Amino acid sequence: MSLGERCGKPFVVLIFASLHESNIMKQFFYLASLSLVLSCSAPPAELKSGIWRGVVLIQGKELPFNFRVERAAAGNYTTRLYNGDERLILDEITINGDSVTMVLHSFDAAFKAVIRGDSLVGEFVINYADGYRLPFLARAGQSYRFVKSDTTASAPDFSGTYDVDFFNEKNTVRAMGVIGQKGNRATGTFLTPTGDYRYLEGNVVRDTLWLSTFDGNHLYLFNAVKTGQGTLQGTQWLGRSRNRRWEGIRNDQAKPPASETLTFLKPGYDRLDFAFPNIDGDTVRSSDVRFKNKVVIVQILGSWCPNCMDETKFLVEWYNRNKDRGVEIIGLAYEQKADFDYASGRVKKMIDKLAIPYEVLIAGVNDNKKASETLPALNQVIGFPTTIFIGKDGKVKAIHTGFTGPGTGIYFEQMKERFNQDMNGWLAN
Repeated sequence: MSLGERCGKPFVVLIFASLHESNIMKQFFYLASLSLVLSCSAPPAELKSGIWRGVVLIQGKELPFNFRVERAAAGNYTTRLYNGDERLILDEITINGDSVTMVLHSFDAAFKAVIRGDSLVGEFVINYADGYRLPFLARAGQSYRFVKSDTTASAPDFSGTYDVDFFNEKNTVRAMGVIGQKGNRATGTFLTPTGDYRYLEGNVVRDTLWLSTFDGNHLYLFNAVKTGQGTLQGTQWLGRSRNRRWEGIRNDQAKPPASETLTFLKPGYDRLDFAFPNIDGDTVRSSDVRFKNKVVIVQILGSWCPNCMDETKFLVEWYNRNKDRGVEIIGLAYEQKADFDYASGRVKKMIDKLAIPYEVLIAGVNDNKKASETLPALNQVIGFPTTIFIGKDGKVKAIHTGFTGPGTGIYFEQMKERFNQDMNGWLAN
C-alpha cells in the first residue's frame, strides 16, 4: 500500500468505478474510511473461511475473480484461486494485526490488504516491476463473477469455436477462440501461436460477453458483442496499461494455429548447444554425459509464466512415469532480472512449488531478443514456453512454440496424444 500511513503501517483508500450491478464505491468506501480512525491496538484479525469475490482495478475496469479461504486446525490459512475448472493453491498467507499478505503461488507477486470484517481492501503488487501496484478489494460470501442474477432466458448464446484476430498496433495475431455457455455463465479460452489464455470465466451481461482470468500473474479481461450472424467484436484489457480490439467469426471447423514453424534451426545447424549455470551456480552443458544417447526435452520457460507452469505440471507428471526409458528434461529459465541471486531464488521456488524432478538452469532474462542471443542455433525465441525435442543422435527433431494447456479442454487431450506418439517414436529409435 502506498498512500498514507496509519500507526506506522501502510494504508491506502481505494475508490472503485462500478462496471455492472454492484456499486463497489458505495459498498466499500465506508470500510476504507473507517480504517483511518480505528485503534492501532485492535486484536489480530481473521480471514473468513469460504468463498470470496475479489476485484482488481485495471485501466478503469473491474477484473473480478473468485477464491476460497480455508483455515486449518493449526490456524494457518490456504487460499484457492478459481478460474473455470482451475483451483490454484496459495499456501503462503501471513497476518500481522489487521494486515494480510497473500503470496501468489510461485510468482513474484502478492496481495497486500487490510482485513475489515468480511472485506479486504488493499493492492495487488508485482514485486519485480517498478511501481506495479493495482487496487484490490474482496468480500466474503460472494460466489458470482460479473453479475449475481442468472438471466438464463434472455442471455444471447456465445458458445462455439471462432476464428479470431487480435489487432495490435503493428500486427494482427490470428487465434482460435473457444467459448462454452450455460445460462448466462460462460467459460473459454483463446489459442494463439505462442500459447493459450488458460482458464477464462465470466458471464453474459445483457447483450455483452465478459470473461476474466486472474492466476497470480495474468490480468486479462475480455468483452464481446455480437455484430452479426456468428460474428463478434470486443476488447481485451491486459494488465495495467495495454488493451486491443479483437474480432471473431464462428467456425465449427476452426483449428488451433500452427506452432511448429515459428522457431527453427538456422541453416547449417542440426544441434542445440548450450552451457548455463544451475541454481547452485554449477555449469551444465548440452554435451554432458548424462544426455548422451538419450532423448532430451529442452524447455524454455520462466518462473513468471503461467503457461510455463501448465507445461511444467504436464512434463513433471510425464517424466515421473517415463524417466527410466532413456529420456532427460532440462529447463532453461529466463527470468525478470539478470541478477543471478534473484533469478536462482525465483527458479528454486518454482522447483519447490511444482515438485520439478529435473534440473532448471539460469539462462538469461525475459526478453525475446536477448534470449535468442543465448541460443545462436535458433532463428528466434518468440514465446514462453518453447520446447525443443532432441533425438538420441543429438539432433533436433522438433520445436514447439507455446503450450496447449488444460484450459483448452479437448485440444489439451489432443496435444497429449501427439506428444506421446512423438516421444514413443523418438525413444524407440
